Amino acid sequence: MADLRINLAGIQSPNPFWLASAPPTNSGYQVQRAFKAGWGGAVWKTLGEPILNVSSRFAAVSFNGQRVAGFNNIELITDRPLEVNLKEIAETKKKFPNHTIIASLMVEPKQEKWHEIVKKVEAIGVDGLELNFGCPHGMAERGMGSASGQVPELVEKQTYWVKEVAQTPVIVKLTPNITDITVTAEAATRGGADAISMINTINSLAGVDIDTWNTIPHVAGKGAHGGYCGPAVKPIALNMVGECARNPHINVPISGIGGISNWRDTVEFLLMGATGVQVCTAAMHHGFRIVEDMIEGLNNYLDDKGIASVMDIVGKSVPKYSDWGNLDLNYKIVARINNDVCINCNKCHIACEDTSHQCIDRLKGANGESILRVREEDCVGCNLCSIVCPVDGAIDMVELPNELPPMTWNERQAALGAIASNVDVIKR
Repeated sequence: MADLRINLAGIQSPNPFWLASAPPTNSGYQVQRAFKAGWGGAVWKTLGEPILNVSSRFAAVSFNGQRVAGFNNIELITDRPLEVNLKEIAETKKKFPNHTIIASLMVEPKQEKWHEIVKKVEAIGVDGLELNFGCPHGMAERGMGSASGQVPELVEKQTYWVKEVAQTPVIVKLTPNITDITVTAEAATRGGADAISMINTINSLAGVDIDTWNTIPHVAGKGAHGGYCGPAVKPIALNMVGECARNPHINVPISGIGGISNWRDTVEFLLMGATGVQVCTAAMHHGFRIVEDMIEGLNNYLDDKGIASVMDIVGKSVPKYSDWGNLDLNYKIVARINNDVCINCNKCHIACEDTSHQCIDRLKGANGESILRVREEDCVGCNLCSIVCPVDGAIDMVELPNELPPMTWNERQAALGAIASNVDVIKR
């Protein structure tokens, strides 16, 4: 079997599967149950000044029969005293010395506050620290969480304060509630971060009850924005991980977070540059034992590929991720319909006719049967027909031989600029 051990900024873990800082890591009892189930690590629910939470706290978005396609929460950091958490962290680390325990921290943006909590937490033997600069609700209203994480100067300064006293690796957890996450990732790197983790939850409102007019969730008839996570946010998280992984100014490892539900999601995050992953919503939906399938699936995938170590796939897709201006404008694919598989539901025809490029014709076959055919000369290869088709194998997207040499938009613009310059020289 492949070697699933990872090394993230010097933090050793028996496998890349960590529980994210969230309700599943709120106590020693829970984290120890998770380790027994097979999780390689856990980021303890964020420690800070004890606060009070509200009731109710969670809401979910279900779509087309899928429960918890998205998850929303208005829960804050731990509401248990710091001393209780520290005692349970120490006990858990003693029982599971080879598993990874990361302490998630959040305090006011004051140097002495950071120094104080870092020293207390490291004294009981954690493997690393995660600075929570991402919580979008509750704590942000108090000047912490994403209120700090949206300001690059504060990210850099607070990271630097932690690094002044920290003896273990420091991970900075970034908020997605910002125009460009690479700006704050660069700030964290300048502050001395040993790694970054992303993404924290996205500002959201799960819904509104159209009978009572209350928000979902609500607290005595009042609602507030919360943090959105779960499978629905995975594409957003993958993009942000990829953007940071390909940025030469962000040369630190990444812990990937956001909608990871199975081993396939994990492989995608690793390929896009994450060294390990953190999971929350899937564990809350299905329980800790989902990690058994994740471990088995990842092992089988690596074995099938002949890859000895999970670390060998980290970042392998990053060179393939670029800017739109670097894409080949002369690359061509078209749709081809396999009529022996097609069930004639006409969804592809309707989608193409109404909302795409009107290149699928409804024809009569040799025996008078209804068939669909793509006019390839008019097909732009948008993929819409294959996306809406309910039958696997009914529509293939086929690559055509390049009639023209590769050319990107950037190359085209450069060539046009050169021609314009030559014409100007000739005129002069």
